Amino acid sequence: MTSLIAVIDIGKTNAKLLLVDRADGSVVWSTERASASVASGAPEALDTELDVHGVWSWLITELKSASGKERIRAIVPVAHGAAMVMVDAAGEVVAAPDYEDAHFARFREQYGALRDPFAATFSPMLALGLNLGAQIFYLQQVAPDLFARVRHILTYPQYWSWKLSGIAASEATSLGTHTDLWRPIERHFSDLAVNQGWAKLLPPLRPARDALGKLRPSVVEATGLSADCEVICGIHDSNASYLAHRIARAEDESFAVVSSGTWCIILARGGDLGRLRETQDMLANVDALGEPTPTARFMGGREYAAIAGPALKTPPTLAGLDSVLAAGAMALPSFAPAGPFATIKGSVLGAESLTGEGRSALATLYCALMADLLLERLGVTGAVIIDGPFAANPLFAPMLRSLRPAQPVVSGGTRGGVAIAALWLAGETIALEPPDAPPLDVPRGPDLRAYRDHWRSSLPV
Repeated sequence: MTSLIAVIDIGKTNAKLLLVDRADGSVVWSTERASASVASGAPEALDTELDVHGVWSWLITELKSASGKERIRAIVPVAHGAAMVMVDAAGEVVAAPDYEDAHFARFREQYGALRDPFAATFSPMLALGLNLGAQIFYLQQVAPDLFARVRHILTYPQYWSWKLSGIAASEATSLGTHTDLWRPIERHFSDLAVNQGWAKLLPPLRPARDALGKLRPSVVEATGLSADCEVICGIHDSNASYLAHRIARAEDESFAVVSSGTWCIILARGGDLGRLRETQDMLANVDALGEPTPTARFMGGREYAAIAGPALKTPPTLAGLDSVLAAGAMALPSFAPAGPFATIKGSVLGAESLTGEGRSALATLYCALMADLLLERLGVTGAVIIDGPFAANPLFAPMLRSLRPAQPVVSGGTRGGVAIAALWLAGETIALEPPDAPPLDVPRGPDLRAYRDHWRSSLPV
């Protein structure tokens, strides 16, 4: 039997553990749990923190009982951005801030004066703690005794690789995720990180693909995994979705990946960094090969849930879409504190008569319209690949194709992009399957494009 890799995928909403066959990229076993934040262990500074202790306990339990665990030869951590865990010299967690903690807004003006210019970091100034530097600065100000204990600032994927291996590392895809800590063109720490002394707390930079070392003996004992199992440095989650397509395409090919989940993050290969606008939640992510990648985003999963309401689990249908168009129902941004309209309160108009299918169709249409707008702002003209939950939505890709008829719009293959990227990071090269054709045709292109014109004319300035 072929060996497996374990993929730890820690998102803002859910944590997943996948066992992936190294030979063909198939997921042979998986499990998941919620990864909601918890009450802070440092109540003098924070209200909530990431549930790192709960996720770790779950992870050890699941690895111990996983079917096929004896075949695991490598573990690849994948985790969301704008997250870090501070640990002390004894390896104890000092703080694991939740970027949505309202306290991070307290020193916004003072922090803003210290940041590098957008042209250097391509990191926009964001709300709450969505800039990792804002989290660090806040803790440095309000809890200096706590901060003085910090030995390592670990970006989130690298916290899990450190927890598994005992080797501390930093990595560019996580540092390049609107942290204010990285200059992607120069490929070194920002002036902010150096001047504040934070760069000395960030471990040595390692490529996402590096094998940091073997499992800690304590992990081997707790799980029964092989002592020869390697721990890979790890990667930011949306960059993992993007990487699967980046490595499968020609070096000079232009395309975009719409990576969906709690966030809908659009990464444009071959895009122009000059199109990025700080005030519109546009930035440059850094891919696993170190290249800055023009990016635009909104909280697609969070906004979809807000619009769909009780119909969140109801699949959208063509009949539901027809009811939206007939009623003239419309959702206008924004329903989350992020994206190009983050400061505007969202509204849903004319939806009173919609059934559950109609409400979920309205939520899908809103997200397709937002994705279309951001693709236009990024100047994307090549293929558009949908990855994550939106790829499973029966209307999202067809709607986006109807809105953008001049370019290919397809859902990703049946094997998830994160699993394929993780295989590459673990030293394998598995070709992606051909993209799936959208499961439903939406022969309503003119109607949807007319609706888009009306929707855009109604957007807040």
